[in-house]
Amino acid sequence: MAHRPTMNDVARTAGVSLKTVSRVVNGETSVAPDLAARVKAAVASLDYRPHLGASLLRRRDQQARTIGVLLEDVSHPFSAALHRAVVEEAGLRDTQVLAGILDEGRERDLAVAFDQRQTDGLIVAPMATNQTYLASLRAPIVFVDREATGMAADTVVSTNVAGAAGAVRHLLMQGHRRIAYLGDRRNLTTARDRHRGYLRALGGRAGPVVHDLRDAAAAEGAAIAVLRGPDPPTAIFAARSPITVGVVRALRRLRLENAVALIGFDDFPLADLLDPPVTVVAQDPARMGRTAALALFERIDGDRSAPREIRIPTTLIPRGSGELAV
Repeated sequence: MAHRPTMNDVARTAGVSLKTVSRVVNGETSVAPDLAARVKAAVASLDYRPHLGASLLRRRDQQARTIGVLLEDVSHPFSAALHRAVVEEAGLRDTQVLAGILDEGRERDLAVAFDQRQTDGLIVAPMATNQTYLASLRAPIVFVDREATGMAADTVVSTNVAGAAGAVRHLLMQGHRRIAYLGDRRNLTTARDRHRGYLRALGGRAGPVVHDLRDAAAAEGAAIAVLRGPDPPTAIFAARSPITVGVVRALRRLRLENAVALIGFDDFPLADLLDPPVTVVAQDPARMGRTAALALFERIDGDRSAPREIRIPTTLIPRGSGELAV
């Protein structure tokens, strides 16, 4: 393995002290211009790259200019838009963003690993059943998309209860009274909140309810079972975009796409091009990402006020599927 240039190598090549190299590498402006030029030339000729952990110990503000973002799936349009907004906001502060992909089993390991890398803070979309372990980490944390369990911290979420209730009320206005609910895993706060909004709008007149659907295939099977049941719904509220996709497939398979109304929570690509176009409760992931990043930077800068929950409004987008009348 080739020898990795060290700060001592730079000092010898430039003919200056180790302290001078350290001051130049760490951006101090008190070094004489001719000495600084010699150090920079040596750095370039040796292709020297400072060790982040070591340089952090010498920074006056003790910041690595790096934050971590832990999301369930950065390829999903919602997560991708949220992540991009965080990156753009961090770029305004000359801060890099490290991304990690979560599942229930990896959340703790990734959060601890990012903290050990001396990241200045973490933005986490929690998936595990409990986040108590995060209280022992060094860096400040902001939760996004879902509320945490067992730890109080700034949290940025959509208006899940109100958004779901508004969708169901919209279906009621079309004359529907038997409205099915197809939802995500009940250990997730978003799933529980959207189900709560569904029940609030119906006032106890709940139709068929199916929980713990993890993907579009499971949602398709559940929707077919509900629609083939003895008292099928005339409308369906799908509480997450992959579930909505599964319901669309089920309706088309049964040739009921123009007979059974559908509203999905969260928009998805090409939803407006289907027949009928899918009515959705749209979230604002870009605003959520910016808000989470700003909240985190406030904590990094020393804000010690009480944790707060910031709710980002959702928007009902009528396109056709949710306007099918009984």
